[in-house]
Amino acid sequence: MPDNGEYRVYLGAYTGAESAADGIRLAIADPSGALRCTESVAEAFDPSFLAMAPDGATLFAVSELREGRVIAFAVRPDGTLGEINSQPTLGAAPCHLSVHPSGKYLLTANYESGNVVVHPIAEGGVLREPCHVVQHSGSGPNPQRQEGPHAHQVLPDPAGRHVLAVDLGTDSVHVYGFDVDSGHLSLKHEVPVRAGAGPRHLAFHPDGDRAYVLNELASSLTEFGYDPATGELEPGRTLSMLPPGYGQPNLAAEVVVTPDGRFVLGSNRGHDSIAVFRTDSSDGELRLVDIRPAGVVEPRHMALSPDGRVLFVAGQRSNDVQAFRIGENGDLTPLGEPVLTPTPVCVLPAS
Repeated sequence: MPDNGEYRVYLGAYTGAESAADGIRLAIADPSGALRCTESVAEAFDPSFLAMAPDGATLFAVSELREGRVIAFAVRPDGTLGEINSQPTLGAAPCHLSVHPSGKYLLTANYESGNVVVHPIAEGGVLREPCHVVQHSGSGPNPQRQEGPHAHQVLPDPAGRHVLAVDLGTDSVHVYGFDVDSGHLSLKHEVPVRAGAGPRHLAFHPDGDRAYVLNELASSLTEFGYDPATGELEPGRTLSMLPPGYGQPNLAAEVVVTPDGRFVLGSNRGHDSIAVFRTDSSDGELRLVDIRPAGVVEPRHMALSPDGRVLFVAGQRSNDVQAFRIGENGDLTPLGEPVLTPTPVCVLPAS
């Protein structure tokens, strides 16, 4: 790891005939967060989402295939990646993964088949065969996007006691109890989101008692109260992520919460913007305070720097990543020009 205040930013991408990407790339951020040129550090097919083990020694990637796979890579001292092994996801088109806080399990969401799988992680980052799979069922009112279940994210809560799976196809969030000894999921709650909203991703507030669900099809954000003891979600306000009267196509994509809990940021693909919400308004309610240009085309994914002061935004269609400094009032200041990289769809800063 660089010792001069610089840090690494790994980039997942779509590969294939229409892309120059061949797998996972690496950029370097200077102490301010500005990025410099990227280099390929691992070959993989459609590594569209990445996650790091808690100890930073292993990076995991989906391979978004019809017969999905997850891949484990050892992180070498120079930042390059060496493949350890891979395992099937027992589903189609895996699009999201996360590592349980214990470091003992990898959780993966299969979008096309609408199921969630758990892989044990052995010593040295080796992935074992799946130990549990849960299948979602149902559909939504949008016949093009919600003809069946589409698990789009699977995420442990901060304590690792529960696992939440966001399903775009069924307009719901599944809350599972998680047994850290067996790796098994047990359904506790299936929480509905407004019909046709198409929930995609959620992010927790750092205090642990709130979660924010980004609705892809409705271009909106829903605030939920969260009980970490029971896993219960209590819906609150839903706010649009677009300017009043905007009538062009748009798909919301990613949501992040700043480490101080003051701001929630969501990305818009179509409007190509970042919606900035404030959580500490005078009346205590979530409020939209700004919608800023994303600086890229089709901002599919965003992530915060290790210190939470910089926002990285991946432009899938403009083939670049833009870094922004997050100001005291939630304002976003570009840090230099976007760094060019082919079809980036996931950003993973590494501390």
